[in-house]
Amino acid sequence: MALLSIITPCYNEEETVDYFYDEVHKAILKLDTDYEIIFVNDGSKDKTLEKCLELKKLDNKIKIINFSRNFGKEAAMLAGMREAKGDYVVIMDTDLQDPPALLPEMMTYVENGGYDSVATYRVSRKGEPPIRSFFARMFYKLINKMIDVEIVDGARDYRLMNRNMVDAVLKLGEYHRFSKGIFAWVGFKTKYLEYENVERVAGETKWSFWKLFKYAIDGIVGFTTVPLRLATIAGALVSSFGFIYMLYIVVKALFFGDPVAGFPSLIVIITLLGGIQLLFLGIIGEYLAKTYMESKKRPIYIVKEIL
Repeated sequence: MALLSIITPCYNEEETVDYFYDEVHKAILKLDTDYEIIFVNDGSKDKTLEKCLELKKLDNKIKIINFSRNFGKEAAMLAGMREAKGDYVVIMDTDLQDPPALLPEMMTYVENGGYDSVATYRVSRKGEPPIRSFFARMFYKLINKMIDVEIVDGARDYRLMNRNMVDAVLKLGEYHRFSKGIFAWVGFKTKYLEYENVERVAGETKWSFWKLFKYAIDGIVGFTTVPLRLATIAGALVSSFGFIYMLYIVVKALFFGDPVAGFPSLIVIITLLGGIQLLFLGIIGEYLAKTYMESKKRPIYIVKEIL
């Protein structure tokens, strides 16, 4: 019998752990597979670990990876995949925004449909703040114009993969991980399932607007050098414009005798150019910072214990 590994990163999810287990267990009963559930406690400060330990007493197929501190969802997903023994591996959120009821259909596609992976995406963002939805859509449009692979708008980390694809993902050992891009980059035949947005069953989201913004920057910097090329092109264009404008001022002063005036416009131009330079320095700094962190070879996470 095939083994299905279910990975769920947890950070302060004491209110959702029991709901998650109940719904997942209902879905598992419809599958003709053995299973293991891997809770990755990502440095929770509430009673998430205690809740997971209580569930483990009821089900010996539960495994708990306990981090030494909070390392983030990307690290938790990686730790779960490294520890998973299954022929098939699925990553799900504990808050039930990833419906466990889709598991039987997902398994059908990878077992009998010739697919290596089944991914999910939301067709709506009902319940999400409008400003977040707008920037999320802009992000997907922007990054898909920059990278060689496609990331589906609304794609979730909720994905079921066969062992070949999981092993391929694990070969990519970069420090700053953007799993949506990694899943697309490794390739493999993928089926996408759509579903309506589901709100959290309990608790509050841990993703603030600024955390999502930082995550988006990590995704762009981690998968394309287009911003660096744009900085080079923009620098060349601005320099060309400045040279042409300089010739215009010189010719105007020599042949028409017009005084060189326009202090306000000069301030505006200097401010504009200074802003552009700082922006491009920031872009270069992002790439330099990522290179610096990669060169340090620090572990992506530290496991305190595996239960």
